[in-house]
Amino acid sequence: MSAVPSTTRQCVEQLQSNSLTGTDLAAHFAEQISTNDSRIGAFLHFDADRVRESAAEADETESPLAGIPVAIKDNICDVDSFTSCASRMLQQYHSPYDATVIRKLKAAGAVLLGKTNMDEFAMGSSTENSALGRTNNPWNLECVPGGSSGGSAAAVAAGLAPVALGSDTGGSIRQPAAFCGVVGMKPTYGRVSRYGLVAFASSLDQIGPFSRDVYGAAALLQVISGYDPLDSTSLDEPVPDYLATLDRPLDNLKLGVVEDWFGEGVDESVKQAVTASVDVYRKLGAEIVPIHLPHSQYCVATYYIIAPSEASSNLSRYDGIHYGHRAESYGNLQELYANSRTEGFGPEVKRRIMLGCYALSSGYYDAYYLKALKVRRLIQKDYQDAFEKVDMLIGPVTPGPAFRRGEFVDDPLQMYMADMFTIGANLSGIPALSIPCGFTSDGLPLGTQLIGPKLGEEKLLRAARMFEQEHSWHDAQPSL
Repeated sequence: MSAVPSTTRQCVEQLQSNSLTGTDLAAHFAEQISTNDSRIGAFLHFDADRVRESAAEADETESPLAGIPVAIKDNICDVDSFTSCASRMLQQYHSPYDATVIRKLKAAGAVLLGKTNMDEFAMGSSTENSALGRTNNPWNLECVPGGSSGGSAAAVAAGLAPVALGSDTGGSIRQPAAFCGVVGMKPTYGRVSRYGLVAFASSLDQIGPFSRDVYGAAALLQVISGYDPLDSTSLDEPVPDYLATLDRPLDNLKLGVVEDWFGEGVDESVKQAVTASVDVYRKLGAEIVPIHLPHSQYCVATYYIIAPSEASSNLSRYDGIHYGHRAESYGNLQELYANSRTEGFGPEVKRRIMLGCYALSSGYYDAYYLKALKVRRLIQKDYQDAFEKVDMLIGPVTPGPAFRRGEFVDDPLQMYMADMFTIGANLSGIPALSIPCGFTSDGLPLGTQLIGPKLGEEKLLRAARMFEQEHSWHDAQPSL
């Protein structure tokens, strides 16, 4: 077998040139998982036999993703594996159907490696809220990988998978991508079907890709995008050929720098790395335009009313009756509900359910939830106004680099603030991505965020590729 490639583009090129087979590639990543994942904890479920069988079948498939191993976040339904959402509530749950993205990946000949760890029901920013295990950042095992898609980000960063799927409700793809030094993208709301994604906050959730390189993100997005009649929020819009245009630089690019995001509370290493990223685009000929988002200061407060409200409604289905965890000890129906939910849900999930129930309760609905919806509209308007002046926005992904495990466990508000720069794209339903842009003096990765208008994925990917060609941050690998 040829030397195993390190990026998705290299994997595809060697598969297409017959330098290696899908079986070879699957065997390599299976070995990496067996050797290194005991220290990382990226996977909750990995079936080596299934991977080998899928790889053999993929060798007979013609597709850009045929034979490419893909790690799957554990809130995406797959009939061949459990879907636990890293929760005791669904620990033994096997879905009777495939999510639309899983069906598309299987049709494309992708090799599904297994399910990755996450914050329980995608509620968290560090993967510390998982009820089923701990995931460490491959660059520093004492640090978190971010969340809630921490397992997927860590798997790609550690070389356990070339690409992975995650979900992003308030930054859950982009934040762990920045913490782990990989590419992570949240597509436009409705661009990728949510059918088969276990719901957290239905008006915010979106599935998206992780990859070491921009090519991998584009290739994975190409396969999973498109209209789905099974998802009522799916957009019936044509999907561009992202790979065909990926290497074409953008001419006359107008890049908006969000000045609001460089103030107090942002780590100096982040400011310097993102400023250097802006300079790269300036050197490439982009026009740099200062942008102000006047309502961005309200993003966190707005999100933490809307998201918990939707979560409290979505999670009401886990009652110990139809499926999921059922308490063994109860005296009546009310005790069955209470005991099952008390035992099945972790502290952060309970916190958000209570926040949501309070915001939606009689006498508080207008003061909290309805007002949050109005502020959400103002935030959306800020982005619309910005995109009348520029093609896309650039700024930090997070206020700082990956933090140490346990640092914010007893301070949930501080943890929530880690998403202050990512939430706006979810509230507005627009695409955004994180690209590696450097390291701290301690060797922790940093990311730059690009945000585009609705259905602007093609330009975002091209802009990210322009940056990637100027640096080799995506080639850096942690020492395991």
